[in-house]
Amino acid sequence: MKLIFELSGEHSELPVAELECVGRVIDRRRQVAVAECPEPYATERLALTHAVLEYIGECEASTEALYDLLQRLSLRTESTFAARAKKMHGTLLRASQLELERLIGGMIEGPVSLKHPQEEYRAIISEDRCYFGRLLLRIDRGAFEYRNPMRRPFFHPGVMMPRMARALVNLTLVQRGETLYDPFCGTGGILLEAETIGVEVLGSDFDPAMVEGSRRNLPGARIMLADATRLPLSDASVDAVATDLPYGQSVRIRADSIDRLYSGALAEIRRVLKPGRRAVIVTHRDINEIARGHFSILQLHRQRVHKSLTRRILVLK
Repeated sequence: MKLIFELSGEHSELPVAELECVGRVIDRRRQVAVAECPEPYATERLALTHAVLEYIGECEASTEALYDLLQRLSLRTESTFAARAKKMHGTLLRASQLELERLIGGMIEGPVSLKHPQEEYRAIISEDRCYFGRLLLRIDRGAFEYRNPMRRPFFHPGVMMPRMARALVNLTLVQRGETLYDPFCGTGGILLEAETIGVEVLGSDFDPAMVEGSRRNLPGARIMLADATRLPLSDASVDAVATDLPYGQSVRIRADSIDRLYSGALAEIRRVLKPGRRAVIVTHRDINEIARGHFSILQLHRQRVHKSLTRRILVLK
């Protein structure tokens, strides 16, 4: 099924990259993408998308082109509906949002209800294109806020927020019922997001306090005490890996240097990961040379957290 995605504007590339876990991206503009998705409602797992629409059509970013598109579509509905329009920053279309919504509402035959519509038709205008579709679902961002790390039984400062943790899980392309492993699981935030979407989780850490805390946050999950450079796992035994490497500050590490820890851990991740599958690695500095010794680098994303910390997100195969 062809879908339109209204994307978060917090990062230029990550929201598009995340879509690969649910479909194949065939077109994109700023904060909007179109993808072919075999299971439309699997898109509920996305973290960096605001809304998902059933694709109906598209045209140039002009009022005249939108009018022609709607006229050709001749849409009719017996359900109450509302018309919505969203103009992304940088669009070439000058018409106001209200003007666009009035145009759409006037071209669809059916009962209008702005407060409690049963259906919503939406135009998303970005750069030189206007994408038009019917709303399928809104991503529940409140659920991520509810899983704020401070609400968990065990909390440790500096942990990753749920939406980014979910995005990392999605970048691995892991599917429901498969196993995702985090060899530096800390308080278990990445594992919690994977478990929430039906993925089997496995975690380990060298710090006993973190292992105990992670077990409190994920009752029943498989969490073990282990050195990441000597993992107690069989070869090719996990479907995906997602982890935030330790920074060497306020963490327990067992290695002569942080570089040796990274190289040893990546070698073990490669060993336990099934052939052709992905590992998503987060670090605070450039480890491309170390990573290339064990994997092919598919993607590199940077996310500025604050002035002294920029995350580097490596997607490896």
